[in-house]
Amino acid sequence: MEERHSTEEKHSMEERHSTELAKTYDPRGLEDRLYQKWLDRKYFRAEVDYDRKPFTIVIPPPNITGQLHMGHALDNTMQDILIRFKRMQGYNALWQPGTDHAAISTEVKIIEKLKEEGIDKYDLGREKFLERAWDWKREYGGRIISQLKKMGSSCDWDRERFTMDDGCNRAVTEVFVKMHEKGYIYKGARIINWCPVCNTSISDAEVEYEEQAGHLWHIKYPVMQEDGTPSDTEFLTFATTRPETMLGDTAVAIHPEDERYAHLIGKSVMLPLMDRVIPVVTDTYVDREFGTGVVKITPAHDPNDFEVGKRHDLPVINVMNDDATINENGGRFAGMERYEARKAIVKELEELGLLVKIEDYSHNVGTHDRCGTTIEPLVKEQWFVKMEELIKPAVEAVKKGEIRLVPERMEKTYFNWTDNIRDWCISRQLWWGHRIPAYYCDECGEVVVSRNAPDACPKCGGKHFTQDPDVLDTWFSSALWPFETLGWPDETEDLKYFYPTDVLVTGYDIIFFWVIRMIFSGYEQMGEKPFHTVLFHGLIRDSQGRKMSKSLGNGIDPLELIDQYGADALRLTLITGNAPGNDMRFYYERMENSRNFANKVWNASRFIMMNMNGKNVTEAPAETLQPVDRWILSRLNTLIKDVTANMENYELGIAVQKVVDYLWDEFCDWYIEMVKPRLYNTDDAASQNAALWTLKTVLTDALKLLHPYMPFISEEIFCTLRDMAGDSSLEESIVISRWPLYREDRSFPKEEKDIEIIKQAVRAVRNIRNDSNVPPSRKTSIYVVSDREDIIRTFTEGRLFFASLAYANEVRMVLKAGEGEKTFTENGQDVNAQMEGIVKDAVSVVIPGATLYIPFAELVDVAQEVERLNKEKKRLEGELARVNGMLSNERFLSKAPEEKIAQEREKLSKYTQMMEQVELRLSQLQGE
Repeated sequence: MEERHSTEEKHSMEERHSTELAKTYDPRGLEDRLYQKWLDRKYFRAEVDYDRKPFTIVIPPPNITGQLHMGHALDNTMQDILIRFKRMQGYNALWQPGTDHAAISTEVKIIEKLKEEGIDKYDLGREKFLERAWDWKREYGGRIISQLKKMGSSCDWDRERFTMDDGCNRAVTEVFVKMHEKGYIYKGARIINWCPVCNTSISDAEVEYEEQAGHLWHIKYPVMQEDGTPSDTEFLTFATTRPETMLGDTAVAIHPEDERYAHLIGKSVMLPLMDRVIPVVTDTYVDREFGTGVVKITPAHDPNDFEVGKRHDLPVINVMNDDATINENGGRFAGMERYEARKAIVKELEELGLLVKIEDYSHNVGTHDRCGTTIEPLVKEQWFVKMEELIKPAVEAVKKGEIRLVPERMEKTYFNWTDNIRDWCISRQLWWGHRIPAYYCDECGEVVVSRNAPDACPKCGGKHFTQDPDVLDTWFSSALWPFETLGWPDETEDLKYFYPTDVLVTGYDIIFFWVIRMIFSGYEQMGEKPFHTVLFHGLIRDSQGRKMSKSLGNGIDPLELIDQYGADALRLTLITGNAPGNDMRFYYERMENSRNFANKVWNASRFIMMNMNGKNVTEAPAETLQPVDRWILSRLNTLIKDVTANMENYELGIAVQKVVDYLWDEFCDWYIEMVKPRLYNTDDAASQNAALWTLKTVLTDALKLLHPYMPFISEEIFCTLRDMAGDSSLEESIVISRWPLYREDRSFPKEEKDIEIIKQAVRAVRNIRNDSNVPPSRKTSIYVVSDREDIIRTFTEGRLFFASLAYANEVRMVLKAGEGEKTFTENGQDVNAQMEGIVKDAVSVVIPGATLYIPFAELVDVAQEVERLNKEKKRLEGELARVNGMLSNERFLSKAPEEKIAQEREKLSKYTQMMEQVELRLSQLQGE
């Protein structure tokens, strides 16, 4: 009881502390405090509850070696937006967090640290090395998590997982054993991608292709004659970008239908430098239109050549060591580094007259995405996953729409990879990672794949085994992430309730590494999809459009941005203008804009609360709401509907732009200014209450729409507003508040149209005053003249705020009766004589349906007004010419949608009316 009491007391102190907004917005003073509050109150916690519908996102686990970068910031902001949105919609929202052991990256870090201490990895030994690795993980592994918390990430941190924790270890072992039993996992000698620096195999997905300036060496091999000697006159010429691999050539290939070489079918050529006779083989792999139509075949060092070699039963001669030096199969070049050997080989070929030419050639070169080293295709015995059958459900799921890729264009990339998939090399020559559960009998060499170390060899009964030294590809464990984090292989309640998950948010650059592998793993292990939607985002580039990198020195530290501008400003900047799958450029000016927006909302909220202070604001009866109140409520209602639809469709950038525009423009710049006269007028309590109630209601719901994007500022204002108003109908935190819903009773299309007319009038008056350099302090009378009673009524109802916004000391509404007649009435009274003088001497503003006259001719001469009206006339002539041109175009009328045609006709009517009013005004001023 004492502990509970102290918790309640603590919450009470927090609430009392936040009954007034600070004078200035300082994110550093509130973000850490609010995040700790959310953690303490377990707002992010998700428990199994079959009375509620779950919504689940699994975090792409960041590497334990990682530090927060802009890609992390964008990825996690998008996930947090979705999870907060769904939480507010009432879903039982789980954002499952965790980190990845990052085998290669972490091992490199440990080795570097050991080198600093003068220790070699192999001298230390595997056991001691792993102890050091776990120590490193404990010291640095949580750094990225604390950085994600700075971003406001609302993960259920009590569920944090690690790809090498006991549960994940068990899941990985279970999958390996089951797939081996089904024949999907096998060990064999195949060509793989080898990194000579990291000294490990890597998968196709880990090879990053970059364009490099290189050369194309044109080389010729002598054709063997009938007497067994190489010809001095007949050669087969080809081109290669890797002359050093010729040491392992075991054939040259031609197309079987290439007539140029038909006489050489069944013949052989001499392999220079190695004095090895190799056959000429025919294969449709050869493109006879490319180059000379001849290809050297090196099965040990090229994946395509490897397949050709299998078809023709060619020898596989590996000429490279693991460190990319030439091995003993390279003859006199043995021991040379690969590029050193390349130079020596080219030099000897030139001396022998077998080098035809060298040409400059730019081409894509495969590099290791981790260290940037050019990879070497090598034939090695490794563990592989057979992909032919496993990939089929992953293909069908996207084709049938079971899994949706956003944006849809990502399907092309997806299918391009699945259609050309090869068996996945999953073994890595490392120590840090999931060790392969394969055991070799020390007596007979039998391989036993088992969940635990076997007691006896099934073949010879031997008792001594050596476990395979390799570990599994990091992505093998990551592929199980959506279900292993929920307790699989056990049938847990979490697994039954939260799986399949809902949305995966990730960068398009890891579609092969992770997305596809999770999909086929989900179908294979769970029998169903791991998620229904994959939302892709692009890369964050610098202001020049370059990829951020250490070498360019153009990286940006999100934590520094948070310290300077706040997490909310960073989040808003990352999402504003962001479209699924598109790269975006980062500009510091956008950070400034985001912070300015936060200041705008903060100051507007302070203004509202200052005016509410000491007043008992109650729900306003419908009859006390003025048109401007209905307008802002109706605009909010439309915003709620539109933003909800955008977010459901993952259009996060579009949604937040609408929220920002509404808050900044319509709410702060218009509505608050419109109601200020009512707030300061204490004579009409009902009108003042209606204004305050509308301000509070709109601010509350707008903050809820903003919350997924800017969680900290929205929470601080929301809770302060709740506490100072003593409003028990509001939730204790915006985090767990209900998402606003569209309401038919708050749809006021008439008021929306009416207020837009007044806004147009205000803009027009202000433009005239600005053009004439009239200061706001100089007030004038404004006459609103119209032959439409509805417009007169609109301005009459909005007289108070229109006068304030248009800098008027008097606003008079004059009804003009009859076409071309000078019959002016004001409140039913004849004002013809008065209007004669006004019309003649005033500056006018024309809006659809009305003309506003401003009698300040002493500030603007008649000549200047005539010049302005002539410019307006010219503009309207252009608009009318364009509209008439479209409406007289039969092709436009036959093909354009009815809605578009109706819009153009409406514009014609509007511009025609405005032209008539301008021409009338000109004739009056010019005395015609």
